[in-house]
Amino acid sequence: MSDSEELDELERIRQQKREELKAKQSGESVESGEANDGGGETPTTPIEIESQSHFEDVTAAHDVVLVDCYADWCGPCQMMEPTIESLAAESDAAVAKVDVDRHQRLAQQLGAQGVPTLVVFADGKPVERVVGAQDRATLDQLLQRAG
Repeated sequence: MSDSEELDELERIRQQKREELKAKQSGESVESGEANDGGGETPTTPIEIESQSHFEDVTAAHDVVLVDCYADWCGPCQMMEPTIESLAAESDAAVAKVDVDRHQRLAQQLGAQGVPTLVVFADGKPVERVVGAQDRATLDQLLQRAG
């Protein structure tokens, strides 16, 4: 792929993300084969949290949200990545990811003193919190109790 083709692809992705963010802000649903399950409700991929207000929008928009407070340098976080992605794809809960290095204040508000910290929100309020790598069965149980 040439440099100009790569730049065109990056601009296309940026434009798609801008449209998705605008739609989220206005309360509309955007079809995007990657981030949406097609029903306009629960995304099938983890939502990368971009700001405090984005986090509040996500937790308000979904009945149950699993929030993964992670760091790129964290080994257990990397080990959990496939589990987090499969939960996003297969569960009725939305899955949000908070980079603790980029969003230190939000991570602190979520009680993330270690990574990974996973917080389950139900109806916009935190109901469960676990620290450290967890297996799929444990996370499924947390989501079932919250739902």
